[in-house]
Amino acid sequence: MSDSITATGLEMRFPGCEALRGIDLKVPSGSVFALLGENGAGKTTLIRILTGFQSPTAGQCTVCGFDPSRDALAIRRRIGYVSDSPALYDWMRVDEIGWFAASFYEDGFLERYGESISHFEVPRNRKIRHLSKGQKAKVALALALAHDPELLILDEPTSGLDPHVRREFMESMVDRAVTGRTVLISSHQISEVERVADRVAIIHQGKVRLTDSMLHLKETISEVTISLNDTLIALPRLSGNVEVLSEQSSGRQRRMVVSGFDHLAQESIEARPGVISVRSRPASLEEIFTACTRGIVAAPSEDDRFAVPSDGALGKQPTVVGGSHES
Repeated sequence: MSDSITATGLEMRFPGCEALRGIDLKVPSGSVFALLGENGAGKTTLIRILTGFQSPTAGQCTVCGFDPSRDALAIRRRIGYVSDSPALYDWMRVDEIGWFAASFYEDGFLERYGESISHFEVPRNRKIRHLSKGQKAKVALALALAHDPELLILDEPTSGLDPHVRREFMESMVDRAVTGRTVLISSHQISEVERVADRVAIIHQGKVRLTDSMLHLKETISEVTISLNDTLIALPRLSGNVEVLSEQSSGRQRRMVVSGFDHLAQESIEARPGVISVRSRPASLEEIFTACTRGIVAAPSEDDRFAVPSDGALGKQPTVVGGSHES
């Protein structure tokens, strides 16, 4: 399967700020790809580069097979884009802005736009300036979808939408992927993204800290709770490919988000004197996101085994901090 988006070594430096620090990314065609990160992580800067509105300081990227720095117009004909604050001509009516945008696209645009507006229940004869924030978001979404783009890029697309419409819209993105279209979603609605995304990339401080399929994340990353009879007990080193993404202590309990946790690792901890019980379950995307962006809260441990390096290595396991814990 080809990739709708590729990025290699993308850097973006502003005076006094490194917004992107070597982004490597691939977004497969026909997928719903979630781009997650805290405010200021570099998500919007990356999207501006991909859509040709910003030239990177270093690195290369392609979108739908084109270079945004040379073929921005060709890319914009093939993509739909909705920003977190869409710019609309507020003096136009809802139907007028659809008619205006239709002049830039092939036949069928206006019909599809009208269907979306009706579905979203936005008054056609009302001026944009008199719409609520949620209604403006619906108009922007309708415009982005009306030419049936190969790639849909959404930067916080559901901001201002009511919960029912927001959920319905997110689920419709899966239907687009089934038809071979690609959707890139930058969102803070992690629970909603978790339901629809095929793949996830987590950006932190201008670098990709994790990228993997949702299926593999659920199979390989666990939330582990360890109950102890003494708060000062040091846990054993974890062997093999097991990596600790985050650790927190609360009284006599330790909670860890761990990659590659298996029955051998569990038996190793259970055999430790003072360990009462060990429970594990698949980690939620929100827990994985927090682990990647907050790191480790130190707890009593042997030889500082959970020390966090300055840059987390990304290997076969979708981990972001530390290296393998070897015995």
